[in-house]
This record gives sequence, structure tokens and C-alpha cells, in this order.
Amino acid sequence: MMNRTDGLVQRRRVVNSSSSSSLGQDGSNDIGHNDKLSGHGTDTDCTMQKDLNSNPKIDDDSDKETRLTLMEEVLLLGLKDKEGYTSFWNDCISSGLRGCILAELGFRGRVELEKAGMRKKGLLVRKLLLKNDAPTGDVLLDEALKHLKETDPPETVPSWIEYLSGETWNPLKLRYQLKNVRERLAKNLVEKGVLTTEKQNFLLFDMTTHPLTDNLAKSRLVKKIQEAVLSRWVNDAGRMDRRTLALVILAHAADVLENAFAPLSDDDYEVAMRRVRTLLDLDFEAEAAKPNANPVLWAVFAAFTK
Repeated sequence: MMNRTDGLVQRRRVVNSSSSSSLGQDGSNDIGHNDKLSGHGTDTDCTMQKDLNSNPKIDDDSDKETRLTLMEEVLLLGLKDKEGYTSFWNDCISSGLRGCILAELGFRGRVELEKAGMRKKGLLVRKLLLKNDAPTGDVLLDEALKHLKETDPPETVPSWIEYLSGETWNPLKLRYQLKNVRERLAKNLVEKGVLTTEKQNFLLFDMTTHPLTDNLAKSRLVKKIQEAVLSRWVNDAGRMDRRTLALVILAHAADVLENAFAPLSDDDYEVAMRRVRTLLDLDFEAEAAKPNANPVLWAVFAAFTK
């Protein structure tokens, strides 16, 4: 699992500091500064006031044009546009996508965490319980749901991320591994018209790749992430759009968040990274204990930032 500030210090792609991003410049050193980028200007969108941890319908925060699941968005961020595959050096995306699956089940009201109890159990030791076994209509989510239903006694969120990733030393748990997740998610994106399918030759072998075809879908995704930590930043996780918060933190866990920030000017990049750092440094236990909180979400975050 990753430390909270991994990947936040050094920028991989340097762009000219004089270049301007479509989101404008913010050189302020105060993270809570009340300027236009803090989310308190006249252009503040009313959607920022939505409770992050409430459980609205699945479609509430989805793109009207192309509705993507959390794991599809994270994969799309990680795919190289023209090449159609993820970086060979990324060893975090596998577990990151499994975290997305658990978070998505939490969003859809299929799972919940056991109560903290009198001893105030921490997020990482509370068991993940099946709340509703009704099919979601998504093959990967339903497969994970089936494994959860069959498991007795229940397991913790960190354990489930390991099981679904196949990264467990317990041979009895290997049957819970979700296989070919990236390929299956890519095929979903092909069906939604976002990607296409090609065959590429890599000297010794052929590989199926999925280049980007819908540039608008990728642009909207990148813009949503950039705006969340720049023009719509509210310096309060409880007031952020909960799906966007999950997207930012789990994209970081999957080591693909950099891809969304690479086009930014140097000033905006520094502001964005600083604000992501504030999210990673939150007291997740305290956030999960707030009214209307979704503890499953915070347990998933904690599993990657412990």
C-alpha cells in the first residue's frame, strides 16, 4: 500500500511556467485562501454544496454524455491515449482498481462497515458487511459482490483489496481474485465508445491495446479532476462531491493522478498538488464518524494511505 504523500513531490512532466491553463493561475500559498480558486467566488457551482458522504442515486454525479464507473475513470486516466495501454512501470493500478470496486459498491449501497462499537474499532479492522446483494448490472461489481456474499466470517477492506488483487499469501483466498480487470474495464469503455481495440506487435508477442477514440470523454474527466482542486476547491472534504473526492484519492492510489495534472502550468500544478496533499492528510477516522458519512469510502482511502 502507498504512503499518504507518495508521488506528490516530484513532477514527472515539466511544462513551461509561462503557459496558461484553461483553469487560470493560482499562486497563493494559503490553502484555504478565499479567492476564485478556493470555491467561494461568484462562479461557485451549487453542486459543491452536496454532502460528499450521502448516498444519492448512482447517476447523480455521472457524465450525461458518457456515464463511467469509478474504476473505468481511473483506468481511462492511466491509459496512454495513442498506445492504448497502461505504463509497464505502474505496479499500483491493479490494487487501485480493486479499491475503486469496493468504493463503487459502497456508493451503490451494496456494502457497509460494521459498527465501530464501544471500543471504537478503527476503519482498517472493521469488517466489510454485505448490505444488499441485488445485482448492480456491472459484471465486475457483481463478481465481487458474489465473493463477499460467500465469505463467512466477513473480512476487512484491506484484506478484500488484497484478495481481489490476488496479492494474498493465503492459498484459500486466491479464488477471490478478480482476473483481467484492466482488459474487462477497457472492453466496457470500448462498448461505451470511449476506446477502440487494436493489435500491436511487441517483437516477441502481440498485445491487444485500446487507444482513445473519444477525446471529449477523456478531456471531461481530466477537467473534472483539475477543477476539483483548483476552481471548485472548497477546502472541506465534507462539501466536496463525494465521487470526485474518491476519484482524486483513488487515482493517486493507482498512481495515475499525475496524468490529469501534467497539462497544468507550473503554478496551478503546485496548488493542485498541495491541495491533494491536504486530502491525503485528513483524519479519515474523524471524517468517517461525521453525520451521513460513508465509512466504506473512508476505509478504502485508509487502506491505501496507512
